[in-house]
This record gives sequence, structure tokens and C-alpha cells, in this order.
Amino acid sequence: MIKRKKIMLVFGTRPEAIKMCPLVNEIKRRNIYDVLVCVTGQHKEMLEQVLNTFNVMPDINLAVMKQSQTLFDLTTNILNLMKNVLDQEKPDLVLVHGDTTTTFATALACFYLSIPIGHVEAGLRTYDISSPFPEEFNRQAVGIVSSINFAPTSSARDNLIKEGKIHSSIYVTGNTGIDALKTTIRKDYFHPLLEWIGNDKLILVTAHRRENIGIPMRNMFSAIKKIVNVHQDIKVVYPIHMNPMVRNIAYDILGNCERVRIIEPLDVLDFHNFMSHAYIILTDSGGIQEEAPSLGKPVLVMRDTTERPEGVLAGTLKLVGTNEERIYNAFEELLSNEEAYKKMSNSCNPYGDGYASKKITDIIEGYLAH
Repeated sequence: MIKRKKIMLVFGTRPEAIKMCPLVNEIKRRNIYDVLVCVTGQHKEMLEQVLNTFNVMPDINLAVMKQSQTLFDLTTNILNLMKNVLDQEKPDLVLVHGDTTTTFATALACFYLSIPIGHVEAGLRTYDISSPFPEEFNRQAVGIVSSINFAPTSSARDNLIKEGKIHSSIYVTGNTGIDALKTTIRKDYFHPLLEWIGNDKLILVTAHRRENIGIPMRNMFSAIKKIVNVHQDIKVVYPIHMNPMVRNIAYDILGNCERVRIIEPLDVLDFHNFMSHAYIILTDSGGIQEEAPSLGKPVLVMRDTTERPEGVLAGTLKLVGTNEERIYNAFEELLSNEEAYKKMSNSCNPYGDGYASKKITDIIEGYLAH
């Protein structure tokens, strides 16, 4: 009997899980390989919510999350624990996603042990090593050692070619985050907060980036407060990050606003459906820049750089930085100028057709057949 080849998928954060779970389920559905799911626990409760939504049960949980840990702690813990897992399991291919510390440390461990790496969502770049931090370094470093590169767009592919990656190792697949939306969006979705919003326009906010904590984040929240005071027909929902520094700033500036609700993080099903009901989305996140365009939602990106320029070129995203006046003016235009709003909301989605997981699994079959 021919021994089945083994694929291990590794992820640790909520955004990674949202984009990797559809791929886990597609690979398992074909029943060709032994499939191992290893989570690092870089996020804990937030990760478990996503796994439950997609019915994915981890085979291995490194449980690295500790109070007040630094990037040094996280990287070295994952690297050491991953060595033990890889030595024991001996996978034929390890799949990692994007640009997290989990992704970087896992790829480095695989490189040290000469295990092939498949990089899902490869080729995203800002070429500013400090923005986003440490993600831009992580994804560039993983790109150096990966064997197969699953680029979500032709722009991401071009970045990899420019960096000298072998053309035959790069595949444009679309983004698996769009696959996830097919599972989570509900036509009959209900949530008590939607009753509170009523006929007002829902503004959905996410803000958590490490490099924005401090004055940039205060600027972001001040701009939101200002627009809420001017426009009486909007209500803001902000599912807040677990980081206590983010929470302190948010409650300090937005805590007393009657038409702002700061809530605990939503699970992925709830969050995707809130995006579907939103009028405008303000974010400093990455994945939302891909998801929202497929739902026809204008996105104001509260960052100075983005590794997703396709959305900006398509017109679905607008980079507004972290300057209070600039955020306010861009926000005001979308609320006051119907033509500007329609132009952003009707732009085409450049991030794929919802079949990225199928395309990636097809490619893996060809790769492992050799």
C-alpha cells in the first residue's frame, strides 16, 4: 500500500484562521492526503471562534499565548516548539499564511529542516519594512524560503517575480478570504445591535495596528467622534481589539458617545454579516481590505501604506492615513457626496471569485505528485 503524503497547515491568529479554514476543509474533502492542522494559539479566544464557525478541529495546539509576551518571546517559543512538531510529524508540505509571527517562525523552522513551504497569500508588499510592523518583514522573509507561492493577485505575483522568485513556483489563485464569505454571509442574519441602528447608516470600525497605538490612534478616534457629532443619521459599531492599550485610547475618546457602541470582538460569522450591513468601513486591518470590496462596501484605510494596492486602483479602497483632518474629510465626502459613494461601492472586486481554495488544492496535487 502506498503511504499517503502528509500536509500540515499552520496558523495562529484569527485573520489567518478565517483564510486558512476554507483551505483546510477543501484539502480534507478530497481525502487524498493525511492532513494535520497545527495552531500556535498566537490568538486564543478569537482563534477558537473561527475554528468553531468552520468546524475545524486542530490536531496540535502549541498554546503559546502568554500575558505581556514580546515578539522575542513569541518568535522563539514558536520556533522551538515547531521544531519538535516537525521532527515528530515529518510532513511532506507545510502551508502557512500571510505575514504573522506564526508564519515567519514556522517557515524558518521548516527551512532549517529542509521541509517544503507553501505560502498562501504570498507577494503582498509595501516595501516599507516598518509599515506594517513586523508584518512586512515577516512576509518578505517567508518569500525567500517558500517553495510554492500562492499569490492572490497578479500584482502580488509581479512583486515576487521582481524579487527573483522562480516563475514556475508562483500561482495566482485569488484570496481564500473571499471563499470564507461564501460560508458566513446570511440573508436572514439578525443581531440586537442592528435593531439599535434601525434606519441609520452603520459605520463599522476596526483599529488595532501596533504602529498606530498612541497619537495616530487618538487621531483616528477623534475623527470618528467629530463625524458622529456632525451627522445625526449614522451609528458606529467598533468591535474592539483585546490589546489593553487600544482599549484605553478607545474608551477615553469614544466611550461617552451615544451613537458609538464599543463591543467585544465579534465572531467571524457576526463580523462578516456586520460588514454586509455596513454603509462605510473604517479600518487599519489587512483582510478587511479584501473582504469588504466583495460586499460592495467602501473602505477608508487608516494607514499610510497598504500591501493591497489592487483595491486602491480598483477604487474600492482609499488610503487616508492617520491624520485626523484627512480621515474626517474622506469620511465626510462619502457621507455627503452620493456620486463618490456609488463610485467606491460599485467598483469591481480584484481579489478573486471565491474558488481560491480549490485552485490552491489543485496546484498542491500537481506539486506532490512529483
